[in-house]
Amino acid sequence: MADLLFQRCINPACGGTADCADTAFRCPRCGGLLDVAYDWNRLPVPSSLKHFESKWANRSNPLDFSGVWRFRELLPFAPDDKIVTIGEGQTLCQRADAVAAYCGMSPGRLFLQYEGMNPSGSFKDNGMSAAFTHARMTGATRAACASTGNTSASLAAYCAATQLMRGIIFIGSGKISYGKLSQALEHGALTVQIQGDFDDALRRVQEVSRQLGIYLVNSVNPFRLEGQKTIMFRVLEALRWDVPDWVVVPGGNLGNVSAFAKAFFELRELGLIARLPRLAVINAEGAHTAYQLHERLGLRWNGGAFDAAGVSGYYGELDATNRKPDTLASAIEINRPVNLPKALRALDCCNGVVRAVPDAEILDAKAKVGAGGLGCEPASGASVAGLKRLVAEGVIDKDATAVCILTGHVLKDSDETVAYHSADPATFEAKLGKRGVKAVSFANRAVQVPNDLDAIVAAIQSQR
Repeated sequence: MADLLFQRCINPACGGTADCADTAFRCPRCGGLLDVAYDWNRLPVPSSLKHFESKWANRSNPLDFSGVWRFRELLPFAPDDKIVTIGEGQTLCQRADAVAAYCGMSPGRLFLQYEGMNPSGSFKDNGMSAAFTHARMTGATRAACASTGNTSASLAAYCAATQLMRGIIFIGSGKISYGKLSQALEHGALTVQIQGDFDDALRRVQEVSRQLGIYLVNSVNPFRLEGQKTIMFRVLEALRWDVPDWVVVPGGNLGNVSAFAKAFFELRELGLIARLPRLAVINAEGAHTAYQLHERLGLRWNGGAFDAAGVSGYYGELDATNRKPDTLASAIEINRPVNLPKALRALDCCNGVVRAVPDAEILDAKAKVGAGGLGCEPASGASVAGLKRLVAEGVIDKDATAVCILTGHVLKDSDETVAYHSADPATFEAKLGKRGVKAVSFANRAVQVPNDLDAIVAAIQSQR
């Protein structure tokens, strides 16, 4: 396999490469981000995406059962006996007409890709399976990440389920939801809490990983993004291999949008799809770096020669004014997205847009998703809130086919959900009001009644 795949700098002007086994995950020439690259001309590739439908008949094979590895011909970096899977990718892409109406779209045009069905409850398991596989190939015994919650939960789950590695997790002070932290603690990972936010934690985990030789699983790792490509393969599978017009995804560290664009670009390069969808990245207003840079300041990929000095200047302004990310959508509470260059390339490749939406709109969208039966974390609500905004702007046509990515399960951030629906003003204020949310639109509040049968019956009857 060594001569069929390698790591390649994403900057076409650089052309730097690294061996598949290299775990620095930085271009040895320019220090930039890397892709996993394949010599597709010498690898067996199916002639049609329908080839993958046959894998469903072999559910006793763990690799075909996995929603990541049943597509292994499209991420062929590992031999079968090195692949690590715990049953990730058993997700669904559900038509959502009620949410479509909320967003101003026509019936049958909106689909929700629900990644909360993964073993640890978020999309991260797709990438973690691939990263763990690569780590196993390199002989790693320890793996580390910085996390706002979902990555730590996924890393801890894979460490516990496989017993292949010791997990080390860096979190910022007060910047992780208890639902997610509980998973990391329950699964036995070593958790290191530092003073600072996610951006500080990511900087430190990279330094520590380099110094101690620990395998890094954050999305700067290009093998993790290979796993996240498969979310789009499953979307296509659910849509009978038709490419949607739009894919709408929460922003955060920008790994998903980077992986999705790579998936579609490779599929087109291989002749397996005829066109690319458009991509929309949705930030929270309290953590809107991609929106500010792409939409406000006009930052573009420019063939790899993007304005790096402008990005540094923007980050310097954040430091000078001590602006920290601040959003209830904790999974995307990130000011310095490590995959920004890849995301710029993705937006260029797929004619993408970026928007930022306030927490109140995120929570309302989340409630509408929940009312339709798919409970999601706040960051997931950002994709639906962003879609609603783009339809209102006329950017997305009401008759277009759109897929919103729901990144994680509702129980990831249960405190926000309870506060949203609470009839207790103190509960609302403690969790949402103090963070700037003044009112919500779709609260399903408990009905207060005395312990009296007639009163209980009357209350139920009044809610018809």
